[in-house]
Amino acid sequence: MDFCMKGGYDILPNIMLVGAEQELSQTGKEHRLKEAIAPVAEKYDYIIIDTPPSLGVLTVNAFTVAGDILISTTAGIFATTGINQLNETVRSVQRYCNPNVKITGILFTRFNPRANISKQIKELTEQLSEYISAPIYKTYIRSAVAVEEAQANRTDIFEYAEKSTVSEDYKAFIEEFLKGEVESNGRKGKI
Repeated sequence: MDFCMKGGYDILPNIMLVGAEQELSQTGKEHRLKEAIAPVAEKYDYIIIDTPPSLGVLTVNAFTVAGDILISTTAGIFATTGINQLNETVRSVQRYCNPNVKITGILFTRFNPRANISKQIKELTEQLSEYISAPIYKTYIRSAVAVEEAQANRTDIFEYAEKSTVSEDYKAFIEEFLKGEVESNGRKGKI
């Protein structure tokens, strides 16, 4: 694996996942990512795994290795339905693969606080968050063209548009997350 060092963190470049579902069809498939990460896990305070939006074997692999799951979601009705389905997948993973994994919070992305639909979906998601015992983070990530531009330029938002509103939102979220991490359980790191 080739890693790219970037100012205090490493990035494993995008891996082409076409056909990965078929590749992971053998016995023990839910533990493949856990096995791959094990040799380097102690070198990091945090390992962040960005999963596909589907609830297939790639996501189950991530949940099997994870301690905590952060749900990033948009303020849309289908996204809210997806949270409930994701919760069911987490319960299944807890039962069969990783009893310690838990959903630690919900983060709104591409959020427009002035849109009525965003406010309505946020209220619906708050009810759902109580049901699944996962709080909604106070910080939300606003919509910004800079995110898509950064993706098109194959760079992160901090490097591409450090002074953008969305970059500031992500910085605020990181602070909120780390503060909650220290206050809630004092653990130094998570996957």
